Amino acid sequence: MITIISGTNRVPSNSIKIAEYYQKLLKKHGVESQILDLSKLPEKFIFSALYENTGKDPDFNVLSDFIKKSDKFVFIVPEYNNSFPGVLKGFIDGLSYPNTFKNKKGALVGISSGVMGGALALSHLTDILNYLGMNVLAIKPRISRVENNFKEGVILDPFVSSLIESQVNALIEF
Repeated sequence: MITIISGTNRVPSNSIKIAEYYQKLLKKHGVESQILDLSKLPEKFIFSALYENTGKDPDFNVLSDFIKKSDKFVFIVPEYNNSFPGVLKGFIDGLSYPNTFKNKKGALVGISSGVMGGALALSHLTDILNYLGMNVLAIKPRISRVENNFKEGVILDPFVSSLIESQVNALIEF
């Protein structure tokens, strides 16, 4: 199973729209996937599900189970303050360590309002996922100026669209 993680808890967000777009691409290839929307995190998970409380928050554990059932992941990563959202790091920190992502496979898609498409955010997250033992696909498309380049469920930039399609194909074979 492939889990697509919408990397922010902001509502509404472009991340969830891109996650839904990605899910449609996978479905077009006959591949099942599920979306884990971080806006569904329990409000107090930072206090109830991390560190000494890992595994003790039943609401967080429902989301954590999404991860356990998956062998591949797609992270839709918005750029916040030149990195990725803290809620995504908090979510990762709440998962069982060290085996949650060990030897699993991941793909990253960056999105931003700026021109870099979240390049530094993808770099930061890649470092963390590599540390956790995940094999991260080298193809990392970035959707810059997302408000202009993604409208009504369509990526308008043909080059970015082709990169994402290449990533989908590579992820399926990965």
